[in-house]
This record gives sequence, structure tokens and C-alpha cells, in this order.
Amino acid sequence: MTRLPNFLTMLRILLIPVFVLLFFLGGAERSYGATAVFALAALTDWADGYLARRYHGVSPFGTFLDPVADKLMVATALILISTSGEMPVALAGILTSIIVGREITVSALREWMAEIGERKKVSVSWLGKIKATLQMLAILFLVYAGPLAGGIAAREVGIILLVLAAGMTLWSMVDYLRAAWPSLTGKQAAGR
Repeated sequence: MTRLPNFLTMLRILLIPVFVLLFFLGGAERSYGATAVFALAALTDWADGYLARRYHGVSPFGTFLDPVADKLMVATALILISTSGEMPVALAGILTSIIVGREITVSALREWMAEIGERKKVSVSWLGKIKATLQMLAILFLVYAGPLAGGIAAREVGIILLVLAAGMTLWSMVDYLRAAWPSLTGKQAAGR
């Protein structure tokens, strides 16, 4: 059963160029095609983790590749959205910088904490899961960019969700840094 979660993770990476192509085609291809591809990628993210845990199919390869696939898909989507001119440039740049910067920071922190045998202190938290969910939803609305029921613009919903996601991104980064702070400063908790 380890093969299916790993296949889903690889599929997510292989979907990136398809997503980029559909995004640049614009029109219905973008609104429906790119949105559907991103939604499929988001579903595979949930499914591969669920299947790996449910059927005890966690593998070292999957553990490494899953967060890489997530970060590649999210960063690609955010860069495309930021450069599309559909959001205020400053806002898009700030939000993308916060989200991508956090991912780099937390990845480096986890790598360093693993080196010193403290990886569990910075394992995925509920804040990280909420952040990821908000990011995925925001990107879906921003890629779709069409009208929703009641004439609400998907882009406006996406911008609000992306601002919330950036807030959760900062909150989760601070939470991880706080957990790692004693190790980072060399001041381990008393009794250790």
C-alpha cells in the first residue's frame, strides 16, 4: 500500500506543468481546467497522507517527497497569481513572500532540528493544517476568478482567504520557532 500514496505524491508534481499551461491559456481552460487540476492536486495531498497513515504505508521516500510536492504546487500557483496582475501587485507580493518565506524557514528549521535529534518539537501541528487548508481554498478561488453564486467574485473571496492564510502562516511559523527556541539558543529546558 506504500505505492499508492507515493504515486499520488508523484502525480501532484507531474500536474504542475499541466496546471501552468492551463493557467496561461486563460479563458475557460484556466477557469475550469487549471482550477480542476489544482483541486485534484489538493485532493491527492489529503488522500496520500490519509492512505499512508490508514494502511501503515508511510515510507521514507513519501515522507520526504510529500511536503516537497505541496510546496512546489503552492509556490507555483502563488507566483502565477502574483504575476497575473489580477490582484494588487503589492498585496500579491507581500502575501506570496510571507507564505513562501515561511515554507523555506520552517523547512530549514525542521532539517536543523532533525540533525540535532529534536525533529518532534517541530512536527506538523493543527496550525499548519489550518494554514494549508486556507491556502488551498484561497488558491482555488484565485485561479477560478469567475463569478460565484449570487454574483460574488471568486477573486474577492480568494483574496480574503489568502490574507487569512498569510496570517495563519505567520502564526504557525512563530509557533514552530517558539517550540525550537530552546534548541536554537542552546538553552534547553530545565531538567534536560
